[in-house]
Amino acid sequence: MNARIAAGAAALLLLAVLTGCDPTGSGTTPSNDSAEPSSSPGPDESESPSPSPTPTETPIALPTDCRAILSDDVLAQLEGVPLNDAAFGPSGVGDDGELTCIWADPKADTTRLVTTVSLMNRGPALDMLNALVADEGYTCFTPDGGTRCEKTWQNEQYPVTDGRTLFWRDDVLIDSQYSNLAPEGYTSSIVAHLFD
Repeated sequence: MNARIAAGAAALLLLAVLTGCDPTGSGTTPSNDSAEPSSSPGPDESESPSPSPTPTETPIALPTDCRAILSDDVLAQLEGVPLNDAAFGPSGVGDDGELTCIWADPKADTTRLVTTVSLMNRGPALDMLNALVADEGYTCFTPDGGTRCEKTWQNEQYPVTDGRTLFWRDDVLIDSQYSNLAPEGYTSSIVAHLFD
């Protein structure tokens, strides 16, 4: 019962965090420290979240180059790792403008890093992040004017760490899933490229 109460409190906090996000990206949302979110709607939320209104500012353009969104330091950590090998299927820019970056060697059993950068309105983002917190135990916090949720776990087959990191801001979602390949500063580098 205590776990259900904690999950509910955590989801409520995430709802408050995302409700406070400024869709125009003016940076008025407080950011730092970890927070525990929940799936219960807050007092100012309608019964079913709706997409955020169209921002008055020009929307963020989705990137088109997997290397260009990373700092030199992060690229150095990925040196020698193939990018978007045909063995992994479709990657690069999709028909909807979504960018998929697959860092992996097809000869490796598990080492990989897959990132998608896509558009997602506030309502669906809120629902998805709350579900990850309530149902899967993700931890969320609010750095860089956005919301970041993450979780790591032990790979079921190999003695390596797997994980997932998501960052949402201004209707843009950066979603990275990895196994045994987590360059330091990776997500922060993409955030800096897109929003600074």
